[in-house]
Amino acid sequence: MAKLKIGDTPRRVEDIRFLTGTGCYLDDMQLEDMAHAVVLRSPHAHADIRSIDTAAAIGGAGMVSILTGKDLVAHGIGPLQPYEQVNIYSNEPFCFPTQYPLAKDRVRYVGDPIALVIAETLEQALDAAEQIDVKYAPLPAKTRIQDALNGGDASDICLNWSVGDQQATNTAFQSAAHITQLDFRNHRIVTNSMEPRGGIGEFDISTGRYTLHISAQSLHMARDRVAETLGVDATMLRLIAPDVGGGFGVKNFMYPEMVLLCWAARIAGRPVKWINTRSDGFVSDHQARDNDAQAELALDAYGNFLALRVRSIGNLGAYLIGSMARIFTEQFVKLPGGPYRIPAIHVDVSAVYTNTVPTGVTRGPGFGEFANIMERLVDAAAREIGRDPAELRKQNLVSVNAMPFMNAIGAVMDSGDFAANVEAAMKRARNGFKYRQSASEAKGKIRGIGIGYHIKATFGAPDENIKLCFDSDDTVTFTTGTQAIGQGHETSFRQIISDLLGIPTENIHYRAGDTDLIPKGGGHGSSRATFMAGTAIHMASERIKAKGKRIAAMMLEAAETDILFQDGAFSIAGTDRSVGLMAVAARARAEGDLLDTLQNFTREHHTFPNGCHVAEVEIDPETGLVTLSRYTAVDDYGTMVNPFLVAGQVHGAIAQGVGQALMEHGAYDADNGQLLTGSFMDYCMPRADDLPAFDLSFQGIPCTTNPLGVKGSGEAGAIAGFPAVANAVLDALNSYNINCLNGPTTSETIWRLLNKRQVSLP
Repeated sequence: MAKLKIGDTPRRVEDIRFLTGTGCYLDDMQLEDMAHAVVLRSPHAHADIRSIDTAAAIGGAGMVSILTGKDLVAHGIGPLQPYEQVNIYSNEPFCFPTQYPLAKDRVRYVGDPIALVIAETLEQALDAAEQIDVKYAPLPAKTRIQDALNGGDASDICLNWSVGDQQATNTAFQSAAHITQLDFRNHRIVTNSMEPRGGIGEFDISTGRYTLHISAQSLHMARDRVAETLGVDATMLRLIAPDVGGGFGVKNFMYPEMVLLCWAARIAGRPVKWINTRSDGFVSDHQARDNDAQAELALDAYGNFLALRVRSIGNLGAYLIGSMARIFTEQFVKLPGGPYRIPAIHVDVSAVYTNTVPTGVTRGPGFGEFANIMERLVDAAAREIGRDPAELRKQNLVSVNAMPFMNAIGAVMDSGDFAANVEAAMKRARNGFKYRQSASEAKGKIRGIGIGYHIKATFGAPDENIKLCFDSDDTVTFTTGTQAIGQGHETSFRQIISDLLGIPTENIHYRAGDTDLIPKGGGHGSSRATFMAGTAIHMASERIKAKGKRIAAMMLEAAETDILFQDGAFSIAGTDRSVGLMAVAARARAEGDLLDTLQNFTREHHTFPNGCHVAEVEIDPETGLVTLSRYTAVDDYGTMVNPFLVAGQVHGAIAQGVGQALMEHGAYDADNGQLLTGSFMDYCMPRADDLPAFDLSFQGIPCTTNPLGVKGSGEAGAIAGFPAVANAVLDALNSYNINCLNGPTTSETIWRLLNKRQVSLP
C-alpha cells in the first residue's frame, strides 16, 4: 500500500471515474417524481414590466406551476443580498439596486429572470415558457462605464474608494525624470466551465427543511445566503454538490436559481430540476473583468520607480453580486505595485452599474486587472527610456534579501525571489529568439516577446474546517469544507495526510460537498484550498499525534516523553518497541476517547504565489493574425504538494489568460444592451491548436507563514497571460510606432492598427 510524501507526483485518483464515465455530475441525477424547470428571461436590457400573462402557458400539457415576481412577494421570498454592504475600511455603505430572484417591476439586463416554469418534462416546460406573454416598456440602456458616469444618476455609482498616500505620490511625480502614462481597457469576458450551472431543489414537508443539489464552489457561503433570502435559518437548508465540472469563479457566488429551486420544490411538493443551457449561460452566468483605468508610473533618471498613480473604474453590470464590492476595496488594491519596490502609491477605485450581465469573479479577480496595468506600464516605460524590459524589472523588483517586505499600501509579502524568476524565465525564453525573429522577417512576418509577472494574495473565506475520523476498519475518513471543482483535491489532500500521519492513501476516504458533513467551510476560490485546508490538516495531525502519544505510552508501558512518532507508528526512543497509529486509534475507541479531530484554521496572513511568464508571438502584417508560438513560465508556489497537479493548474490558467489576450470578449451592443457574443459562434475560446507547448519550471521558496510552506497555484497564468501576450504583441509592433493596445488582439484589431484604421471596443 502506498504511503506518499508531500512533493510526490502520483496521478489523480479521481480521474479513473471521470475518464470512464462513472462520475456523477448534476445532470446525471434523477430523483423520484422529479419535475423540470425553465427560467424565462428578459429580452430587454432595461425595461419596466407592464404585465405577465401566463394563462396560455399554464393550460399546457404536463404543467405543474408558473412562478413570477408577484408570487415571490406573496410567499415572503426576499431579495438577494450582497455579501458585503459596507466598506469595512471606511464604514461607508455601498450603493446597490434591489435584486429579487425574479424581477418584479423592472428588468435591468438581457437575461434577468422573469418567471420560473415547472412541468413534468423539460420539453413541456420549454413549450410553456414560449406561451408566456410579457409586456414591456423599454427604457434607455447603459452598457459602458462611461455611460454610467455620464448619466448623472448617483444610484449608478456603487462605490468610490482610494488607498495610499496621495500627497507623497504627487510629490514623487513632481520630482520624476520620466513619467509613463497609459489608458487601459480590460475588456469583459464570459467564463465558460465545462459543466453548466444547475440544481435540484427538494423540500421535506414533515421537517420544513430544504435540500439543494447544486453545481457550485462555495456551499456553506451559498447555504447561508440562500437561507437568508428564503427567510429560514441556515440549519433548515442543506446544500450538496456532486462532481463539479469546473468553476473558475463563475460558480462562487449565490444565484437567483438557487433560491428559485428551493421555493419551487416547496410549491410543487416534489423535487424540481433545472440545468442551464449554454445559450442562457452567456446571459445569466456572472461575467468578469471589465475595467477602465488611467495609470502613471514615475521614474528617476536612473530608471528607479518612484511612484504609481492609478484611477480605475469597474463595471459591475446590473447588480452588486456576492463579494464584488470587496474585490474592489481589497483585492484590487492589495498589491498595486505588484512585486516591485515603489515608495509611493495612490489608487482611486470606483465601480458602476450598467445594463449588462452582473460581473463576478474569475481566476485572479482584482489581481489580474492590476497586473495587466502594472506589467504594461513597465514595458511601456522600458520602451520610452530605452531600457531592456527584463533589466528594468530586475532593477526595481523587491529583493529576496528585503523579505519580508511591506509595500506602500501596507501589505507584507513574506517570501519570494522575484529577480531570480525573471532571470530564469528570460534565459529560457530568449534562447534562439533572434534566430526565430530573423526567420519570421524572412517570411514577411514580425515577432515579439513580452513579460507578465504575476503575484497575488490568497483571499477567499478566512477560515476553514476539516475533520479526521478513525474508522473501525483501519481507515480514516477525511472531511473538508473546501470544494473540489477539478483541481485534484481527492489526490492532494490524501497525499498530505499520508505524509503527516503515515497512512496509506488507499486507507484514506475523502468526503466533501455537503454542508451537513461539517459545520462550516470556505469552499474554493482564490487558490485557498491547499493553504487553508492543508494547514488545518497539519494542525489536526499534531493534535492527533499528541493525543496518540499519551495512549501509546500506556500501551507500551513507557513515559509519554519517551514516545516518538514516525511513519505511522509510535515507538519508544532507542528501542524497537512500537505500536501503529491504527492500533492506538482502536484502543482510544475502546476507551471512548476517540482520536477523531475536528479542526478549524483561521488565517492571520496571506500567501503570495508569484512568477514570471514570457510570451512569444508571430504576427502576419497582411492579415493581422497573431500566433502564440512559445510560452515560458517560472513560478514560485512555495512547497508543492504534487507538482504534477500544479502543472495542470498552470496549464489551464495560462489558457484562460491567453484566451482573454487573443480572442475572448463579451461584447455588447451599445444602443440596446444585447450581448453580441452570446454563443460559441461569436465568443471565441482557445483550442489546443491555438496554444504552443508550455515551457514550465518551478523555483519554489516555501511560504514562512504556514506550516506546509504552500502558496497556492490556481490563478497564476490567468493573471500573467494577458499582459505577457499583450506586451509581446506590442514588442512586435514597436517598429510600426504602435504603443497602445486594448481588447483582444484579434486579426481585425491588429490589421486595423497596422492600416491606421480606427479600433473601437463594443
